[in-house]
Amino acid sequence: MNTITIPSFLEGFQNTGTTIGITVDERSIYLIEGILSPPEPFICQKCGGRMHSHDVYDVSLRHIPFGGDLSAVRFQKRRYECQSCGSKVIQEVPFQAEGHRITSQLRTYCRDLLFLGLTNKEVSRITGLGRNVVKEIDKERLQELYCRKDGSWKVPDEKPSAIGIDEFKLHDGHKYATIVISMETGHVLYLARGKRKQVVFDFIDFVGEEWMENVEAVCCDMNSDFQEAFEERCTHIQVCYDYFHLKKNLNDKVISEVRKDEQKRLLSEGKKDEAASLKRSRFILTSSRDTLEKGKPEKLDKYERLVSENKLLFTADIVKEKLTYAYSLDDECRMADEIIGIIDICRETRNTHFRWFANLLENHFEGIIAHATYQLSSSKVEGTNNLIKTVRRQAYGYPDDDYFFLKVFDASRRTYVRNPQSPKIRD
Repeated sequence: MNTITIPSFLEGFQNTGTTIGITVDERSIYLIEGILSPPEPFICQKCGGRMHSHDVYDVSLRHIPFGGDLSAVRFQKRRYECQSCGSKVIQEVPFQAEGHRITSQLRTYCRDLLFLGLTNKEVSRITGLGRNVVKEIDKERLQELYCRKDGSWKVPDEKPSAIGIDEFKLHDGHKYATIVISMETGHVLYLARGKRKQVVFDFIDFVGEEWMENVEAVCCDMNSDFQEAFEERCTHIQVCYDYFHLKKNLNDKVISEVRKDEQKRLLSEGKKDEAASLKRSRFILTSSRDTLEKGKPEKLDKYERLVSENKLLFTADIVKEKLTYAYSLDDECRMADEIIGIIDICRETRNTHFRWFANLLENHFEGIIAHATYQLSSSKVEGTNNLIKTVRRQAYGYPDDDYFFLKVFDASRRTYVRNPQSPKIRD
């Protein structure tokens, strides 16, 4: 072993020698040994008598690593005792991080690494600290940013004119959470367990009615609980349904089901060749003409043939194109006329699936045509859902829901940089 002297720059600590050792995982570690400066004479808080040094014991604190090597500070800490009343006091260490056996400098270094976007695993590897220690440091950092002293969320400073709300799966066993985001910045504004009306009521109580007065519209899926909650508590807010959710319902609940029914009908009538032509055609039937025209010509040819041979599929083609056109309009009256036309077409088919879609349009009519005015899309909401999956995947899951919510809050406020370039090294 070699003995060297390294300045630690720690307040009240003087390095007397440094030993280089090897850890269990075969990493070099600098053991910075020294003396902790004695404090001013202690005065007993109980009786006012003078306290004397009663005992000493060894203390080791992890410190900032040197490149790829670890480091630790080792010194003796004093215990003081009052000669008059017998009360005891332990000497304070000015550079020890509260609640951890590490220096405050190492704690700051971990916070900086986490702020730069490194994962807990990466920070643990760089600093040599356990993942639980890194997690606690990160949780403290995030709570300072997004929580009050009592642990509740801070009321957001930004006041968007439109918000988005959606639920996502939190754990197996039908356990969900609800997220509210700003449609202008994509920042997460609120997160809570559950997916019912009460979550919306809690959010409104959380931000306050004055904050909600700035919100003009809310973008959500076809969850009736969300719509009813906002209509009950904030009558001035317009619920808006975007094109994505309606198109998904049309594809999954109408076109796909009609294709299956028609295939069964053709098989029952002995038309095996015609039934076989409907196999593996779901993607073709649910795609738009623009998508098919950009792809392989044989797919467009098959689409044209299937639509021309089947009346219900031909009707689905008309509904699909009219729905796309309706969502391109910026006038509510014109969009309302188009949606009413789609409802009439669906009802005229007398098909169960088309009638279901007509009822869906009727029940959500006001929120659908509101798209012409607000032009809201659920892209930011769906992007946040993908962000949640990424955050969870990076850590292989989070058993601590509160910490997971904090990570989602922080991730939504990070600036995305595609293919970032490393800084150039000056000569």
